Amino acid sequence: MKNIVSLTVFAFLLFSSFTTFERKEVKIRTVVIDAGHGGKDTGCNGASAREKEVALKVALKLGELMEENIPDVKVIYTRKDDRFVELIDRAGIANKNHADLFISIHCNSGPSAAFGTETYTMGLHKSSSNLAVATRENSVILQEENYEKNYNGFNPKSPQSHILFSLYQSAYLENSLRFAQKVEKEFKTKVGRSSRGVKQAGFLVLWKSAMPSTLIEIGFLTNPQEEKFLNDKTNQTYMASGIYRAFKEYKQELEAMN
Repeated sequence: MKNIVSLTVFAFLLFSSFTTFERKEVKIRTVVIDAGHGGKDTGCNGASAREKEVALKVALKLGELMEENIPDVKVIYTRKDDRFVELIDRAGIANKNHADLFISIHCNSGPSAAFGTETYTMGLHKSSSNLAVATRENSVILQEENYEKNYNGFNPKSPQSHILFSLYQSAYLENSLRFAQKVEKEFKTKVGRSSRGVKQAGFLVLWKSAMPSTLIEIGFLTNPQEEKFLNDKTNQTYMASGIYRAFKEYKQELEAMN
């Protein structure tokens, strides 16, 4: 309990420092786009579509739109092909390049009737379904070597672990939520998707990223209709375009505060 209180105080002080200093001259210059899963980790699967492939196609299209239309933003990818990247290295790429925003793209899994998009920020899960999504996405570390050492003894099967790790992104929560809300708004109003809203949960891929970060679940591959939608190249472009417009608005809004 003492450690959790200390961590919360530290996060508050860090957040206070960030808001009073950084907002004087906010510039969004570097974005890291993370295509979830890859290589030996396929993610969730539909009848024919695989998460690692769909996520990569949307991620690459999103980066292409940013590079073509916002030339003052540097786009970095955690992967551009079918390779396995450990979760801790994904955040490491963002930190090493001093990214201003980290966007992780995934596909969801659930009952065949489940549908819709949802965008997550790091935080305390408020429902069992949020915890279930985080647990599924975090379980990939079981395929990594030395995962107990790399993640400070984190156990992806333990609810207590998720609660503790959810505190680490407190300093960047405001802008993470700001961007996440814009993403879901675009999906609902412009792309015509059903939005399940903005949620919070303890995702390891967001854990050590020292900047605003979101994990976007673009739809359920376990739903036959959504799988068909997400496996279509044109629809993948629509989804990428929605995230791109949300980013453009997010960037303009923050920089207008200078």
